Amino acid sequence: MRTESSPGTLPAREHLPAAGAGTPVLDVVIPVHNEEKDLGPCVRRLHEHLRRTFPYAFRVTIADNASTDGTPHVAGELAERIAEVRAVRLEQKGRGRALRTVWAASDAPVLAYMDVDLSTDLNALLPLVAPLISGHSDLAIGSRLNRGARVVRGAKREFISRAYNLILRGSLRARFSDAQCGFKAIRRDVARVLLPLVEDGGWFFDTELLVLAERAGLRIHEVPVDWVDDPGSSVHIVRTATDDLKGVWRVGRALATGSLPLDRLARPFGDDPRDRDIEDVPQGLARQLLGFCVVGALSTLFYLLLYSGFRAFTGSQTANGLALLVSAVANTAANRRLTFGVRGRAGAVRHQAQGLVVFGIGLALTSGSLAALNTASSDPAHSTELAVLVAANLAATVLRFLLFRAWVFPDGAPAPTAPAPAAPPRAGSAPAARTAPADHDPRDDR
Repeated sequence: MRTESSPGTLPAREHLPAAGAGTPVLDVVIPVHNEEKDLGPCVRRLHEHLRRTFPYAFRVTIADNASTDGTPHVAGELAERIAEVRAVRLEQKGRGRALRTVWAASDAPVLAYMDVDLSTDLNALLPLVAPLISGHSDLAIGSRLNRGARVVRGAKREFISRAYNLILRGSLRARFSDAQCGFKAIRRDVARVLLPLVEDGGWFFDTELLVLAERAGLRIHEVPVDWVDDPGSSVHIVRTATDDLKGVWRVGRALATGSLPLDRLARPFGDDPRDRDIEDVPQGLARQLLGFCVVGALSTLFYLLLYSGFRAFTGSQTANGLALLVSAVANTAANRRLTFGVRGRAGAVRHQAQGLVVFGIGLALTSGSLAALNTASSDPAHSTELAVLVAANLAATVLRFLLFRAWVFPDGAPAPTAPAPAAPPRAGSAPAARTAPADHDPRDDR
């Protein structure tokens, strides 16, 4: 994680002045990689929409990151034919790298980007950038999980999106609702300070930018969007999810260990002290994640051995249920002691009962996966069953950790060593003053 200090202090937010002749107020970047078929229709549709509805000068920038098909040729033709369009070529792949390069060089005071498939309804573009132009907000994001959003997409993408944002809330204490929607904007003066601190150059770029901005006290405006899934999307979901989880681990470790200078970031940013009232990453998170991963890996191996043994004399669903039940009891006991540092027998029965509820979630995921597999194939191979179960257990593992930390063992982190108990008060002495709990927020008394 980069730790260099900010290159200056941001002034209080103000309404952007009218731009001079020829200077765009808004620069919309479209990062593309091998999108020769969709690029032309996307740019022409976006340009026409901006020409009809946007009251300021604008620019559309095509950021081609290492395309190997005809995308550079299409981008060049669009730039020649449309005055407000320009094309930038990068020889390295990566959406975050493309955005950082174009945003850092842009002269527009408001910078935005959107995906080339235009899954987001363009009518949300003006509401997205208006708070930045007016000086109300520093960043703006489109949200598919906001109450007013209207979304059409498959169950798999819906589950992945909500699970990912749940991970961000549980691990990094994020308060924004949708990190992955390809529809965001930022003020240039803010980007100038934040971009040098963002390390990722791929799909995690958005999340890292938002987490650092939120920790710095910047105001993030959310716009509910109408969003329709593109079934032809070239995004590799598994690889992207893996890279995102690695990014969460990296950023969370940096915040937990204090290697990111949050205090120095908080002073130059944000003109409202309440914007900076965000709890830090919980202490011991890195150690708990490591312990949970070790216990989870051993539990998965134990579960697979049990499943293979039970499967020899019973059906797949029964074998799955029995293996999950036995391994869940062992998993809860191991996490109770090794991951969350809970000693003694106090609360053990309650913890096991709550662990069985978490086990029910895992059973639903794995049983549903097996049912889907048996529907697709009447006689699936044993190796295929194991592969499906491993994938389902990985999804259940993420939810299991969040539930363990927030519900089963909310106070399980080892407490600091308590000082020696004070001597009992003498007769007639005044009672000790009551102190507020450490996590008490004085704003709750208002």
